[in-house]
Amino acid sequence: MLNSAGELDFPGRNDAGAAPPAALALPGDAAPDERGPAGAPEKAGYPDSVYVMAANIFQGIRIEKSPEKVLIKYGDEPVLSFPESEDESFRRLSYELAFSALKYQDILETILIDSYIFPSTTIPDHLSSLVIVMLYDFQNRKFQTRDLSDNEESISEVQEVENLLNSFKTKLAAALARCRIKHDALSIYHILPETVRKQELRASTLPLYAWINTCKISPEEVYNNLKRRGYNEVKSVLHIDDKVFAVDQHCYDVLIFPSHLKNGLINIDLFKDYKLIFQDKSRSLAVHSVKALLNMDDDILMVNTGSWYTVAHMSTLTNDTTSKIFVCGVQSQAKDPDLKNLFKKMGCKNVEILHEAFINIESKDHRLQKVKVILLLPRCSGLGVSNPVEFILNEHEDTDLLKDLSQGGTSEDKLHVLAQQQYEQLIHAMKFTKAQAVVYCTCSVYPEENEAVVKKALECQDLGNKVQPYSGTHLRQSL
Repeated sequence: MLNSAGELDFPGRNDAGAAPPAALALPGDAAPDERGPAGAPEKAGYPDSVYVMAANIFQGIRIEKSPEKVLIKYGDEPVLSFPESEDESFRRLSYELAFSALKYQDILETILIDSYIFPSTTIPDHLSSLVIVMLYDFQNRKFQTRDLSDNEESISEVQEVENLLNSFKTKLAAALARCRIKHDALSIYHILPETVRKQELRASTLPLYAWINTCKISPEEVYNNLKRRGYNEVKSVLHIDDKVFAVDQHCYDVLIFPSHLKNGLINIDLFKDYKLIFQDKSRSLAVHSVKALLNMDDDILMVNTGSWYTVAHMSTLTNDTTSKIFVCGVQSQAKDPDLKNLFKKMGCKNVEILHEAFINIESKDHRLQKVKVILLLPRCSGLGVSNPVEFILNEHEDTDLLKDLSQGGTSEDKLHVLAQQQYEQLIHAMKFTKAQAVVYCTCSVYPEENEAVVKKALECQDLGNKVQPYSGTHLRQSL
């Protein structure tokens, strides 16, 4: 069993004394940190289209309140019918802005009421989400005017909201000051729940992980390429302001970079050509654990993979064997051409897609008789994820993860539902009597989704169908 919580800490770093990665601040205040959560410099505003996409995301994940506590009405419609962009940087900015607004939703609503923007404004209810995300950005710029590009396409609804906020600039700043004084807080960041603040600090200090696609390039070629670009190889990425990289101690094909380098790295050929792939380390640990349990001609069954990069990584690790990788649960056959094209670009040749849901696949299925290891990556609460936006974009996860993280946890009811689904999938995996191991990996910090699920499944397994019961010993030794 694997989970990603706790494995990413670095020696010599003391979070207790670290400055918050972002905070609501008054004009003229010394900001606690001049960088955002990902280590990027403060922005001078976003393009109009980013505000619209962020508002649509916020509209779908905002915290709904009981009727007697409703301060601002949001309506049920999207802000605008706006096609979701395929541009990764655009989507990342939109999700980050929506997540930031969500964490501060209560505070932002209070500021809007206290400054008398609501209920006096005539802006329709369905634009309230746009007001919230733009207010978050406005105060984050210390109420300074947004820098507009000459060739940028404007959106009338964004211009309307921007004019409204500018006209209330002084009242908004005063309302923000009163809110901070009321809570006796150095910044409004300190009003956030402690669990949310710890998550912020963790995300702002943890490094980036990227695995090497050895189907296309060798590790030595990657090291040399990076060195020619001015990156120095070190043993530990503690030099967070330097242009450095390190080889991960657990996974030989995984590199570690300081988080502030991402914008520069993502545009180099190594990443554009699928030779280096950014991904959460928990996924790399999972596929390496599977690899350690395989013989040359053993097949693998992957369940709930999330990101296709996880499948591709598994493929690269078994490229020099006759192993096949079966991926189940791809219910839409319309995706097949896109997936095959992606795998072709990445050099993956041993992947076979199954369209059935895992629970509906019989253990005696003739296609799976050589499967010796099942990799189970069940849907989970995701509270062990340090960068939820990257996780959602890379792993195609539900945006409800942002809502849970903004509240500092998952409800007991939802946790119970997830744990039951995980248990059912794990029990079903153990029915594959020819499989010799199941690797179970979550991104959760809750024992209910980790030790408790595995313990319950082991207690219920039918020992008569196994030569020996499942054990975590082999897996622990392989790591």
